[in-house]
Amino acid sequence: MSRKKRRHAGRRPDPRPATARAARLAPDWPALAGAVLGLLLTGYLAIVAARDGAPAFCEAGSGCDAVQASDWSTFLGLPMAAWGFGLYALIALAAATGRSEVSRWRWLSRWTLLGLAISVFLTAAAWLDVGATCAWCLASLALLAALFAWVHARRPAGAPGAAARWSNWWLGNGLAALGVLALLAVAGGGLLDRTPEDPRVAGLVDHLNDIGATYYGASWCTNCRRQSRLFGASASRLPYVECSPGGQGGPVAQACRRAGVSAYPTWVIHGLHHTGLQRPEQLAQLSGYVWEAGAGD
Repeated sequence: MSRKKRRHAGRRPDPRPATARAARLAPDWPALAGAVLGLLLTGYLAIVAARDGAPAFCEAGSGCDAVQASDWSTFLGLPMAAWGFGLYALIALAAATGRSEVSRWRWLSRWTLLGLAISVFLTAAAWLDVGATCAWCLASLALLAALFAWVHARRPAGAPGAAARWSNWWLGNGLAALGVLALLAVAGGGLLDRTPEDPRVAGLVDHLNDIGATYYGASWCTNCRRQSRLFGASASRLPYVECSPGGQGGPVAQACRRAGVSAYPTWVIHGLHHTGLQRPEQLAQLSGYVWEAGAGD
């Protein structure tokens, strides 16, 4: 027996007709195109975030800038855009593959529901917490809403559709989405941040409190949020004074008026005003704290 015949001798014949073997499920092109747009959008935002930059049309002090600097812009140490990129990749994979129309629809339904729920939640959370929205985030929300509508408007025969089956379908997938949203809420509230204090930063915060330094800021100030983030787990112990308790456009606190604060953030150290974001190393120099010595404390 020839070598070629021996290679084929152990193979079992495919019982399906030749036409069935050749047939393949064509991609859901509209869903795939929408997912690719989402990949481009979130990929761009993730790259910008990794470089600590600002997206286009996201000027300093804008609502977009405030959202990007908020606690809702990251999850488990990664930019939210990177998680969005992964979700769009799953949608693209489901749209391009699938053993059957029903199987594909089930996965597209799950991923688009999850994506839409997350996008709506983050948009609402940012608005309630920061009082701002981001055009890039709204664009992703609109894209996910369109994908969700497209998928569910084209439910194939055999997919969940009867009243009882719909109830079970939405219950299962809805609970899964709610679980993810609960994690996001906990992370956004800082409850997952268990990072211990850096000894040098903790020592600097103690020093600033000991010498009577004051950090003036506002809840809506983007650079104030960035300033506090530089102190990590020690941020809650900073000698902070809120100058805008009524939100942006509200009256300035009397303590800030008396101190002559006109811009945020402002540090008052040894009676001198230092306006703008200051890195811990700079504050150590301004306050007379020996930064390197703090590492061994």
